[in-house]
Amino acid sequence: MPNTTIPLAMAQMLVEGGKLDENLSRAVEMIQRAAAEGCRIVVLPECLDLGWTHPSARRLAEPIPGAASDRLARAAREGGIYVVAGLTERAGDRLFNAAVLLDPEGQILLVHRKINVLDIAQDLYATGDRLSVARTPLGTIGVNICADNFPDSLCLGHALARMGAQVLLSPSAWAVDADHDPVAQPYGGLWRDAYSTLARLYEMPVVGVSNVGRIAAGPWQGRKCIGCSLAIGRSGQTLAQGPYGDTAEALLVVPIEIGPRRVTGTEIAPMLRSKGYEGP
Repeated sequence: MPNTTIPLAMAQMLVEGGKLDENLSRAVEMIQRAAAEGCRIVVLPECLDLGWTHPSARRLAEPIPGAASDRLARAAREGGIYVVAGLTERAGDRLFNAAVLLDPEGQILLVHRKINVLDIAQDLYATGDRLSVARTPLGTIGVNICADNFPDSLCLGHALARMGAQVLLSPSAWAVDADHDPVAQPYGGLWRDAYSTLARLYEMPVVGVSNVGRIAAGPWQGRKCIGCSLAIGRSGQTLAQGPYGDTAEALLVVPIEIGPRRVTGTEIAPMLRSKGYEGP
C-alpha cells in the first residue's frame, strides 16, 4: 500500500458548558463545512456536547449510541465523511469522557474512553477501560483523548501504534488561566513534543483538536479553552496549528500523509531502538 494524502479538518469550535443542543448544532455545522471543503475526515473537540468537567454531565450525559451520537452520525452520513468527536457517555451508573469514530455511513467504528483522567475530574469521570483501532479505507485509525497523550502517558499512544494505527486522532480541551499571556508563555510545547515523539517513532501523523470558550463551572471554573489545535506529520514536523484564544473558532484544513506500517509485532522494538527509543 503506497502512501496516501488526505484532507483532514480540525474543527476548533466553541463549547459552552451544559448547552447540549447549541454545542451539537455547532458540531454539525463544522461537519457540514468540512464535507463541503472536500475533507475525508473531521476531528472535533473533547466533551463537545456538555463541556469538559461541566457538572451538567450528571443530568444530561447520554449513552453511546444515543441521541447525541445519533445526531453526529446523521451529519457524517449526509456529508459522506469520517467524524471523530468527544462526547460524555453514560454507561449504567458511570460517566466516561469518551470519543467516537463514525464512518461516512454514520456507523460507530469505535468508542474510546479516556484513560489518563486528571485527578480533578475523577469524581465525575470513570477511568477508561479500552484501547482500540479501526481499519478503514483511509488506513488504520487510532483514537484517544487529550491527556492520554501527556508525555508521561505516551504508553497509550505507543499501544495504539503497536495495534496498527497509521494516524492518531485526539479530541482535546486545552485550558489556561484566565490571565494567561500567550506572548510571554506560548502555548503548545508540551503537545508538540509528545505528538512529535510518537509521529517520528512510528511515522504516524498525530492530530489534536481543542475547543475554545470560557469554562463556566466545574473544578476549572474561570479558566479558558484556547484552541491551538495541532497537527503533526509523519516525520514529527508541525503541519498546522490553530489560532489561540477563547473566541478563536476555526476550521483548519490540513493534508495529512498516511503510510503503511512496515513493521509489526516483535519487529517493532528493534525499529524503535534504531531510532533511539529505549523504553518498553
